[in-house]
Amino acid sequence: MNPHDSPRGLSFAIGAYLIWGLMPLYLYTLRDIPAGEVVAHRVLWSLPIALIVLRQNGQLETVAATLRRPRLVAMAGLTAVLITVNWLTYVWAVTHGQTVEAALGYYINPLFSIFLGWALLGERLSRPQLAAISLAVLAVVLLTTAAGGLPVVALTLTVTWGVYAYCKRRLPLPPNEGFTVEVLLLFVPAAGYLLWLEWTGAGHFGRSASESLLLVGTGVITAVPLMLYANGAKLLRLSTIAVLQYLAPTMVFLIAVAIFHEPFAGVRLVAFPLIWAALVLYTATLIRRPARVG
Repeated sequence: MNPHDSPRGLSFAIGAYLIWGLMPLYLYTLRDIPAGEVVAHRVLWSLPIALIVLRQNGQLETVAATLRRPRLVAMAGLTAVLITVNWLTYVWAVTHGQTVEAALGYYINPLFSIFLGWALLGERLSRPQLAAISLAVLAVVLLTTAAGGLPVVALTLTVTWGVYAYCKRRLPLPPNEGFTVEVLLLFVPAAGYLLWLEWTGAGHFGRSASESLLLVGTGVITAVPLMLYANGAKLLRLSTIAVLQYLAPTMVFLIAVAIFHEPFAGVRLVAFPLIWAALVLYTATLIRRPARVG
């Protein structure tokens, strides 16, 4: 992590968050296609993009070496499963009128990451961080009580992405190579599933030119922001990333309410401000933390 912000890193990170923030508009055009099929296409069309980027940067040998190490393959297999569940949940949420809850999940995620650091790494929590986690828990309790059940979409997105990020930190691979190994491991089951759908007549690819192009485009909206973020994060301060990470869920939230006209009333009017207050506390702890050089 750099002690100073690079303009190049800033452009990479903002580009990634803008794509993630606008993604619901893209996915909504695929609302008539099952989430599993959309995710399979995300995997299928992400792979050639990832391989082209690695070839351009001379990084293919790292991927080949990783595939010869069973322990690393097993670790990448775990992260591949986690990101698949995350993608499935997110696509389903956007295409089934649950985009507000999806935004909630990504708002909660930084606070869940703090909790993971405490639970799994023995990191100490400051008082502002404890207060932030407490506010987030209170918000979830309020939503659960009002709905008569847990906000499953939000919590699934929070847990899968949080654990995914934790496991990725422990996977000794650069970000681009790690992502490529993940989609390589997912490629065979994804391609097999899509072939089965076409064989049974249930697949949507090829039915219309526009729909097919949109499905191919899922590879672009999947691989490009992940790689932009991975390269941008290395050139930015932690405090900068802490502020920028709220850009995507805020855009998702605004799209859900202003464009999709999903309900934002009742207990959500209390729960969301609690989450936002928690994020202010959390971000303040990062901004005040002195940057480490080296």
